Amino acid sequence: MLDAYARAGGNFIDTADVYGSHGSGGFGASEAIIGRWMAARGNRDELVIATKVGLSSDQPGLSAKAISQGIAGSLERLGIDCVDLYYAHRDDAATPLEETLGAFDQLIGEGKIRHAAASNYSAERLREALEIGERDGMAPYVALQPEYNLLERHEYEGELQRVCADHALACLPFYGLAKGFLTGKYREGGSEIDSPRAAGVRSAYFNERGFAVLEALDAVAAAHGSSVAAVALAWLAAQPTVLAPIASATSPDQVADLITSAELDLSEDELALLTRAGE
Repeated sequence: MLDAYARAGGNFIDTADVYGSHGSGGFGASEAIIGRWMAARGNRDELVIATKVGLSSDQPGLSAKAISQGIAGSLERLGIDCVDLYYAHRDDAATPLEETLGAFDQLIGEGKIRHAAASNYSAERLREALEIGERDGMAPYVALQPEYNLLERHEYEGELQRVCADHALACLPFYGLAKGFLTGKYREGGSEIDSPRAAGVRSAYFNERGFAVLEALDAVAAAHGSSVAAVALAWLAAQPTVLAPIASATSPDQVADLITSAELDLSEDELALLTRAGE
């Protein structure tokens, strides 16, 4: 799958120290897989690698100690000297923002990360962090990773989006396909989907609004000879402040399908149709 992604022109890989920890691979499994692949292909310099810190059960939170230990483990598993984008995986109210930002600033100074970013922050806390960084001359957050897609909009659109716009932060949304619902594989009266997320997806999106979004996606996809998933990602990529949506795949064919979203040019009318359907 990684080979298929790279062959198609993909170069940005998003992971975290805790990804894979609930499967057979154990803690850090995702980073280790990516690290072995980069070592085998010799392609590190062609990639942008993002990972995260803060949710480890051994050293949770965003204290200076947790961040120092976190980056050491991530670099070892990835087999690289520097992470391009290092996220605070989730806001840690128990640790002063000054301590967290200072730890990230130190890692940048040491050459262990190139940029720091935030994930799962409220607008208030994100704005405060950015103001502290500016006040104290510390390297600022350059990106935000929120949950955002055609069906999950109220948490991002509004104040959080304004903070990103005001401070020129890149938005890199996770769950760009609403846990798979926006691929179109979940349909009313359709076959059961064998996925750990299936029950949650049905509970959240099997309703009038969810089916209205699928109907709009079907229409736009048909007009472009494209897939529902590619159209959903193209809508997301067209939103203000969004730099690139994050999506996951389970086969090389899905990778190729999702990559096409980067070249899909939706008209203003098509974007408006999708936006209205999801409201």
